[in-house]
Amino acid sequence: MAKFRIGVLDSIAEEGIALLEAESDCEFEVRTGLKGEELRAALNEFDGVIIRSGVKITAESLEGNKRLRAIVRAGVGTDNIDKEASTRLGIVVMNTPSGNTLSTAEQAFALMLALSRNIAPAYQSLCEGRWDRKLYMGSQLADKTLGVVGFGRIGREVALRGLAFRMRVLAYDPFLTEEQATKLGVERSGTVEEMLPKVDYLTVHTPLTNETRGLVNQKNLSQLKKGIRLINCARGGIYEEQALVDGLASGQIGGVALDVFDNEPCTDSPLFGMPGVVCTPHLGASTEEAQTQVAVEGIHLLINFFKTGEIRHAVNVSALDPKTLEALRSYLNVAYRLGLLLNQWHAGPIAECKLTYRGEVADRDTHLLTSAFCAGLLERALDADVNIINAELLLRERGIELSEHLSHEMGAFSSSLTVEVSGGGRSVKAAGTVFGHNMPRLIMLDDYRLEAYMDGKLLIFTHQDVPGIIGKVGTAFGRHNVNIAQMSVGRAENQPGGHAIGVLNLDSEPTDDAMNDMMAIDAVDKIQFIELPPAGSLPSWLQ
Repeated sequence: MAKFRIGVLDSIAEEGIALLEAESDCEFEVRTGLKGEELRAALNEFDGVIIRSGVKITAESLEGNKRLRAIVRAGVGTDNIDKEASTRLGIVVMNTPSGNTLSTAEQAFALMLALSRNIAPAYQSLCEGRWDRKLYMGSQLADKTLGVVGFGRIGREVALRGLAFRMRVLAYDPFLTEEQATKLGVERSGTVEEMLPKVDYLTVHTPLTNETRGLVNQKNLSQLKKGIRLINCARGGIYEEQALVDGLASGQIGGVALDVFDNEPCTDSPLFGMPGVVCTPHLGASTEEAQTQVAVEGIHLLINFFKTGEIRHAVNVSALDPKTLEALRSYLNVAYRLGLLLNQWHAGPIAECKLTYRGEVADRDTHLLTSAFCAGLLERALDADVNIINAELLLRERGIELSEHLSHEMGAFSSSLTVEVSGGGRSVKAAGTVFGHNMPRLIMLDDYRLEAYMDGKLLIFTHQDVPGIIGKVGTAFGRHNVNIAQMSVGRAENQPGGHAIGVLNLDSEPTDDAMNDMMAIDAVDKIQFIELPPAGSLPSWLQ
């Protein structure tokens, strides 16, 4: 067996280097600080590379690459790697998702304590020759209320530390149920908005998405409990910077502690120097223990990949051979889109998912289809790159029960997939199939049977089955220049006069005014906007 060649392109812990030195089948070289043409040339010299956050592997740096087969990020975030370009070239991208959990949780808690006891300004006063005990009166954590937004690995560790400090802990996570919260000794909040007026401290541990960007902003500043202290060790942008500045100036916010920023490196911010602020330069994972762990785990990922073909913690590809992928791609796409749809349609904590495969698809590899559904269900909720390899594990880590049921009876279609999602006192279901070779279709939503396109911007509305509804809906959207591309309707029972559903495919997202006009139609009961990928768009792991 020829030796594989590894490039270490960022500084990693010595324990990782020692593993490479001990591996007889491997040659390696440490080259740090590479950019531009120098980086592009280096990437053509190695079979695999390990990086941290310093190197940016772009499409340009991979252009024309014929050799590289694997990139490992020693850490969680892979924003510095062009995953689409990597996938196109058949390069596996892997990360080490658990290595910095404890270090990041401890950093968040350290910032919380620093805010509470005015550690930074008190020390600065000593450095300046002053002894101002009265000026730096602090506040204890015991008996205060801590809000944790995002209850994954890091969020849970922060909550455990809050409980150890005798804090009351409120938690919000789209997949957290009352039962799970009770078991962990915390209280579940139904929404972030519900939490904001109640907490003395707020810490966030979520990805930066459309839903989490500006979680604290100018509009909801007045909803915060007066004197609240805000901590962010997750992603820059979750708190709106100007809202923090204004909240501190008015006294609505009592303190701000940030380890992450919108643009990094950040050496200039209106927050720097303001009273009640303590900031650090993205030190969440900067402990010897975390760096050792991610280096060791990352090197093991590379060695195992080249020696055995094992792929773990991949963020851009699945472990499918091309023939299997091609045969299942259409139904993998349906399962993935059902996950995205039901996450938004349920819009609450999830405790259980039941998948039923009917007809010819029941003879396929349904485990892979289930994983694709899990990837869609979790995609908008987790601070991780979710894909067909890791999705089921991530879902089960959240305490969500998952079951598969097979039926070889075809029913109305040769193949179909029905999913029921339950939790928080609410249960919803949807079914999908494939029309033609690769056209995903929604054929049932709750008790309503229909045939709707499962792509793009959807507006779903339930209503009384009375004459004139479709015309009123068209008129309402026409007033606001919202074009309806497709429409599908269905009844709960095949009888007129009961309840019905409509699914509109829109060319643009409806405005609040358009949605209000829809709800003003007497017979309309409920409306919900749902966003799915455009027609023909596939996640990178399915391409």
